[in-house]
Amino acid sequence: MKVVVALGGNALRRKGEGMDYEVHYENARRTLENLLEGGFFSPNKKLVITHGNGPQVGMEFMRHFLTKERFPMYPLHALTASTQGWIGYILEAHLRALLRNKGIEREVATLLTMVRVSRDDPALRSPSKPIGDFMDRSEALELSILTGLPVKEDAGRGWRLVVGSPRPLEVINAPLINSLIEAGVVVVAVGGGGIPVDEKFSGVPAVIDKDRASALLGLEVRADVLYILTQIPFVYINYNTPKQKPLREVGIHELERLKEEGHFAPGSMLPKVEAAIDFIRGGGKKVVITSPEYLREAERGEVGTFVLP
Repeated sequence: MKVVVALGGNALRRKGEGMDYEVHYENARRTLENLLEGGFFSPNKKLVITHGNGPQVGMEFMRHFLTKERFPMYPLHALTASTQGWIGYILEAHLRALLRNKGIEREVATLLTMVRVSRDDPALRSPSKPIGDFMDRSEALELSILTGLPVKEDAGRGWRLVVGSPRPLEVINAPLINSLIEAGVVVVAVGGGGIPVDEKFSGVPAVIDKDRASALLGLEVRADVLYILTQIPFVYINYNTPKQKPLREVGIHELERLKEEGHFAPGSMLPKVEAAIDFIRGGGKKVVITSPEYLREAERGEVGTFVLP
């Protein structure tokens, strides 16, 4: 079975935590232990792990912005490459240690991944992808004036900077990723949605949604199942209201109807729902949306939202 596991932001940093390296390191260990306990490194699974970088690329952007008088600012696509590197290093180091301690003989590879987008994508003219930390409204407006980037409220959790998020069209490194997982290698790839490049492999100043890129990679390597890990155990309708209800098993037609009714917040669950629909429509067999700590229960079908054809 080929499986793509897309790690959400809480896999590296939980709500309210700082941006310290040690925070990322400890959370990555905990998340990967959940994958191990869920049986994701068993011999019958060919596995690729993807991850987000919204807070981290936002931190790198602010670091460059605040030191621009002394050092040149790097474009967003280069900062995505940078975060792919150090987040991938953390994940690979923990993976190697966990597998060795359990006596599991699997190689691990972290792959810097480029994803082709179109420079004509309308999303580049209408920024919507949140990056960086949450702020209150006054902080956000001040930062927007300083950086020239727009800000938006993110699913009621606070305000964040937003950048263009073009639709991923091709994972450039997908053939190599497929060769590696066919050989039994656990691959860490498509970090932060991948480095956005055009048809000439020139960087595009944007950030690709990680879940959309993970769904595309899943289709390109012909994965059977896509796991999208987030902060909550289920996808809910009427979320955070007295009528809140978990979705347990749902077909894509029903999911599309609920999406049109506005049940899923744009800065939160909506990209995950759209990625699930894309994966199933493209030929994938199943999408599981849940949180890392419930992976064992999800494997038994007890917890999680299961999206099916």
